[in-house]
Amino acid sequence: MAKDRILIVEDDKSISQLLQVALEAQGYASKVADTAREALTLFRSDNPALVLLDLGLPDDDGMHLLAQMRLIRKTPIIIVSARDQEAQKVAALDAGADDYVTKPFSTSELFARIRVALRHRADAENASSAEVLSAGGLVCDVDSHEVTIDGEPVHLTPIEFRLLCVLMRNPGKVLTHRFIQDEVWGYPTDNNYQTLRVFMASLRRKLGERASSPRYVTTEIGVGYRFIAE
Repeated sequence: MAKDRILIVEDDKSISQLLQVALEAQGYASKVADTAREALTLFRSDNPALVLLDLGLPDDDGMHLLAQMRLIRKTPIIIVSARDQEAQKVAALDAGADDYVTKPFSTSELFARIRVALRHRADAENASSAEVLSAGGLVCDVDSHEVTIDGEPVHLTPIEFRLLCVLMRNPGKVLTHRFIQDEVWGYPTDNNYQTLRVFMASLRRKLGERASSPRYVTTEIGVGYRFIAE
């Protein structure tokens, strides 16, 4: 069985070597690019199953490289960066990254995120029929990853899109923080659910939600969230 090929875009040789050894131990094949130019060439020619992308590259900013890769194909891209500001994470995810890991990181956490990203890619490729979710003017085309409200397109990051799908597939049900984390990330992201709250707040803002009169999503304080059934 062919190994999934992972492209490591990292100019710190100690980190790239660590990743290569760890990936090989987990059964993955890998190549390393230490510049944005080399990374884009390998991305085009090798068609990797997944990319681990550092944002601090010597010849270009990783955000620009991310945008270029997204124009070529929908390969899962996980940012692995020392930039830990929330605004930077949100910007990268808005630009099309599938996940964001902050340095220093544990390899067990990184591999959990890799498995989730590859599983979501496989699920999308193996989908046998189109799934369209709709409620109150909100339409989510699962196959094409397109979301509209009253006919107007809504741009969601990959994680926001998965959050919305989980909610819309369970209308009227109270979904716990832990359940949502397991469905979207495949593992708990943190103990106080702050990561989930950040993404949920961003999703609700894009859906035009107001706390005083929510149209689609309500907060069940201390428990989780509920998609309002029609």
